Amino acid sequence: MPSPSQSDLHINVPLTNISVAYMQKADAYIANKVFPRVPVQKQSDLYWKYSKSDWRRTDVQKRAPGTESAGVGWKVDTDTYFAHPYAVHKDIDDQLRANADSNWSLDKDSTMFITNQMLIKRDIDWANAFFKTGVWGADWTGVAAAPTGNQFLQFNDPASDPISLFAAAQIKFIEQTGYKANKLVMGAQVLRVLKQHPDIIDRIKYTQKGIVTTDLLATLFDVDQILVSYASSTNVAEQADGRLQDAAATYNFINDPYSMLLCYSAPSPSLMTPTAGYTFTWNGYSNGNGQGIRVKNFRMEHLEVDRIEATMTYDMKVVSPDMGVFYTAVVV
Repeated sequence: MPSPSQSDLHINVPLTNISVAYMQKADAYIANKVFPRVPVQKQSDLYWKYSKSDWRRTDVQKRAPGTESAGVGWKVDTDTYFAHPYAVHKDIDDQLRANADSNWSLDKDSTMFITNQMLIKRDIDWANAFFKTGVWGADWTGVAAAPTGNQFLQFNDPASDPISLFAAAQIKFIEQTGYKANKLVMGAQVLRVLKQHPDIIDRIKYTQKGIVTTDLLATLFDVDQILVSYASSTNVAEQADGRLQDAAATYNFINDPYSMLLCYSAPSPSLMTPTAGYTFTWNGYSNGNGQGIRVKNFRMEHLEVDRIEATMTYDMKVVSPDMGVFYTAVVV
C-alpha cells in the first residue's frame, strides 16, 4: 500500500494550536504585528484601491432653484496578491521515539522548532517587503552634520531633536494623507540610543519610573505603538558537526537595526480605509487558520519516521506608499 495513506495524512489541529500559541509569544518577531492580516479563500485575486485625491477634494456647488445637485463619485483601481505557500518539516524516527524518556514531548518540540523556522522566514520576507528605502512615500537619511533636504541629524548627536523631528513628520503626514501615523517600527540600535538621548531623559525624569520605555516614547512621538525588531538570524551552512557549525555561525538582526518606519496601519482590514500595508494569508488552503498556518503529521513508513510539517501562506503588499515614511542611518 502506498505511504502515506489517506488516513495517515491530515491537518493536526492540536499541533497547529501549539504552533500558533508559540508564534503569539515570540515577541522578537514583528512581521505579524505591524500591518493587518487579510485572510483570503483564494491563493490569488484582485483587491480594490480607491483614488486618494477624490476623497480629499470637494465638488459641492451652490444649488439654484429647480436644478440638480452636483454629481460626484470616486475612481477605483485594482491590484493583485498571490499568497505563496512556504513549508518545512521535522522527522521523528521510530528509534528516537522509542528511546526517548517520558519527559520528552517530541511532537510538541518539533512543532515549536519548525514554527521558529517559519517565524524567521516571515520576518526576513517582511523586512525585504517593507523595511527598506524606495517603497514608501518619503525616505529620510540621518547625517552626522549639516542636514539638508530629506536629511536629519543622527540621534547620537546630543544636538539632535527627535521629538521635534517626529512632530514635524506627523504634521506633514496628516497634511498629505488625512491620517495621523499610528505606528513606529524601529531597529534595536535606534531604541538603544533614544533611551540615552538627553532631551528624552529630561522630558521623562519626573515621571513615575523615570525610565525610558517604548510606551513613553510613543507618547512623546505621538504614535499609538512603537514596535522594536529584535529578531536575528544566521546564514551559516548546515554541517554534520554541530560544534563546528556553531563556531562558524555569525548572527545579525533581520531588520536593519539603524532604521525606522513611521506608518499608518489600519486597525483591521477595510474596503474604505487606507493602510500602509497588508499581509494576505490564504486560510482557504487545506483548512489553514487565520494566520495562514497549518501543521500536518503523517507517517513515512519507508523511512520509519513520523513527519511533522508546517506550511504558511502569505503575500506582503505595500498598499498605500504615502502611508509610510522610512528613515535610514538614524543612529551610528
